[in-house]
Amino acid sequence: METDLKRTAEAVKRWQLSGTDGLRSGTSFSTWTPLGNKRSNAQLFEERVNLVLHWFDLWTDKQRKHLLHSLLTRCTKTQLTYCRDLLKETVPVTHVDFTAVLPRFLSLYVLSFLSPRDLCSAAKVSWHWRVLAEQDCIWTNRCTRKGWFLPYAPREKEYGAWRNHYVSCVSTLDWLTPREAAEQYGTLNQQSAGMTEEEEERTKERRIRDMIRAKLQEEKSSLCLSLEGLQASTSFSERPNKACGALSSFTHSPAQQHTVSPTYPHTTSLFLISDRVPAYELVLSGVKAGVTVIVYDHRGTLSALLTQVERAISGQRVQRLGLLAPGGTEEVCLLQSYTLSERTLLTPDHRGFWENLCGWVAPTADGGGIDIFAPLAASASGVALIQTLSTLTGLEVRAPMGLATGSFQNILSEWSHSGVSAGASNQRPAAPALHYVTESVLEGWCRQAGWMEEALGVLRVDLGPQLQQVSLQARGRALGHFLWEKICLEELSVSQDLSEALTEGLAALTRQEETRPLEFLAAFFTRCSEVKEKGGSPPEDEWRAEGADGFSLAPRGSHRLAPELPQTGLDWRGVAARELHHSEGLYLGRLGAVLKVYQEPLAAALNSNRAILSFADIQIILSPVAHILELNRVFLGDLQARLQQWGAEQCVGDVFLKLCSGLRVYTNYLNNYTTALSTIDKCRETKPAFRAFLKRTDRTLATHMLSLQELLLCPVWRTQEYVTLLQALSLNTQPGHPDHTHISSALSTMQHYRDFTQKLKRNSERDRLMEETQQRIQGCPNLSEGNRQLVITQEAALLRSPDEQIPDSLRAYEHVSDVGLFLFNDALVLTRRNVHHTPFALTHRSTHTFLASVALTSLAVREITHSRYVRHAFVLDGPRRSWVCATERAISAALIPSQ
Repeated sequence: METDLKRTAEAVKRWQLSGTDGLRSGTSFSTWTPLGNKRSNAQLFEERVNLVLHWFDLWTDKQRKHLLHSLLTRCTKTQLTYCRDLLKETVPVTHVDFTAVLPRFLSLYVLSFLSPRDLCSAAKVSWHWRVLAEQDCIWTNRCTRKGWFLPYAPREKEYGAWRNHYVSCVSTLDWLTPREAAEQYGTLNQQSAGMTEEEEERTKERRIRDMIRAKLQEEKSSLCLSLEGLQASTSFSERPNKACGALSSFTHSPAQQHTVSPTYPHTTSLFLISDRVPAYELVLSGVKAGVTVIVYDHRGTLSALLTQVERAISGQRVQRLGLLAPGGTEEVCLLQSYTLSERTLLTPDHRGFWENLCGWVAPTADGGGIDIFAPLAASASGVALIQTLSTLTGLEVRAPMGLATGSFQNILSEWSHSGVSAGASNQRPAAPALHYVTESVLEGWCRQAGWMEEALGVLRVDLGPQLQQVSLQARGRALGHFLWEKICLEELSVSQDLSEALTEGLAALTRQEETRPLEFLAAFFTRCSEVKEKGGSPPEDEWRAEGADGFSLAPRGSHRLAPELPQTGLDWRGVAARELHHSEGLYLGRLGAVLKVYQEPLAAALNSNRAILSFADIQIILSPVAHILELNRVFLGDLQARLQQWGAEQCVGDVFLKLCSGLRVYTNYLNNYTTALSTIDKCRETKPAFRAFLKRTDRTLATHMLSLQELLLCPVWRTQEYVTLLQALSLNTQPGHPDHTHISSALSTMQHYRDFTQKLKRNSERDRLMEETQQRIQGCPNLSEGNRQLVITQEAALLRSPDEQIPDSLRAYEHVSDVGLFLFNDALVLTRRNVHHTPFALTHRSTHTFLASVALTSLAVREITHSRYVRHAFVLDGPRRSWVCATERAISAALIPSQ
């Protein structure tokens, strides 16, 4: 080792002596620096720096880091600070303490959103954070809101007084654990051991009311029994009901009961209906006797709803509580600002509301409970919500299991109670719902509610700004009146046998070339009646065998080929799988109708030189549907094979994963969907032959009474139905089941794809809104630039002051004209708004003319202080001019004299 060091030192010494860059200053060592000669010193320094940089470029990364480390260890503190500042300018900082870069008031504003516990945790970060987290401006409001006032005035340089006072008050609070509170105050629906004087007086009054009510019931019973013979004798002379008419023998309705019960139940059912539900008037028309209905305002509060319920029941106890409100598999939109979910149920507002509301419901032992008309039992979070609500209220909670596809048709499926893990109830499907509404009305409303919701969405956009007070009730009333008075759903409420016979007869008629359709249907129904009276094989089997008569009723769709699974009380996976197979067959039937009714005739016309559409247009509109149909036919075949060998350990998740692997077909369809719709609209306007073709084929029996545009929307609806059915399968599949992993993976994929579909829908709505705004403003330059989005529109008044020298508090303004403000994410567009009132009506029409546009980066907004002359006004300062504007609220406020 010593020999190597000597050799190295001698080699360095020889290199230094033989160097050519040494100065002629009396020595041959290159390390000598002439301190007396500044010019030579600077020249020598530059040469050595260049030499070191040359070596630095030749070194490896490890050698460079070693050199940097050696240099930094020899630097002073000021030199290290300089290096830090230099690195900050070169390398952007991604993580930094916001309290060190933001102004003090902004840091305090951010910390004010933290809870007291989080503020105490933030005080442990650093000394600077502790000073900020203990400021009195943060803790003063927290103390005063709870009634905790500081008994003295803090000194000038004293901080943290209010924080210490808050901690002291919290630490000395007298609070009880849930178990101690239950022992002292009792639980919900539990009678206390002792009664106060006020409670005894209230009990005495209730006993007197019950005695009076019992006497009245006895008198009514005796009167009804005396009229029983008269009702029985006159029952045959009553006229037939209008709803039955000529089809009275075919209607499916329960037998009329003419005997009157000697006593009436003292309890009723309470049915809460949100006015946000589409066509709730249709539901109201079918409410059964003995059910108290409350239609509440969706925009209200929980306390207002509780007061409305208290007034409706007048202190009486109800048997069951029903809730019909918009919702899904995980939450219920109880009110506009209150959503009922597993996360929000235990909040103070929801907890107090449900405890007070369920105090008026009979206990579970007496048949009391809660019925929620939302498919909460179809997902794990929904089941957790049901169980938590049942534990909180002590009542049985029932909800649909979501085993039927459709917007509101899940109400007609099986219902589950709070013990869903043990299986659903043994009642018939939709039995809890039929406790409140008649079957015919409920079925008609459930099947039409999806379409009504789509129509209501359009009406909300059009009528919302003009009818702010009565828009919700007016829309529901208009749709309910139309469906009940014009369509007459009560006359369509026929029996199931007649409905099936009509469907099969019309289907057979479409497959035959008959010139006399009425005679054909008469013969068809006669043969149907004869076959059923014989009690032989099903009619479709005999007619399929008798091909000469033309009564071939072989089902077109493959959804009837599903085997009948054994209906057991615990095999809910089989029920969900059967519903999946059935709905998939209907879905493929609609997609097949697109190809059979639209693509095949258009292609045949093109091949015969009588083209209705060009080959390119046919490919754009209908080709993606064929790819989806091919993918889903394979999925349906695999699913049918699994159902034919169904058992407790059978799996369907891998079949879903196979479908998820082909979702690229759906992605291409969705990306082409907007282009297909625009192509249909363009061809319909420019080609009369295609317009006539659509008029002949749209909304016929072959197209399931849907138009081409509605059929093209079926894949979008189906993705949502896949999510609901997968949630039902996942809920009823145990974690140890071999299919649980596949179903969970498929559910996650479908949920992501549903979010992707919703994102495409939002982008389409944004583009549509930009186009409408472009057409709405006359003379407006192109608005579709970059990623521009419309944020909000506002109608305002353009003001002008006669004298700008008057102080703002005394300055008066005059109304010059009406303007419209269109705020985008990068600019503000001002328009001149002209109002044209319609003769003989209370409506008006507004037109907008482009006035100016200002980029938000160069726009300053300054608020005008309220005065007796103007309110809610502001100044828009642009690069070249300014505008003084006031909203409609400002105009209304200015007309009201100051008090």
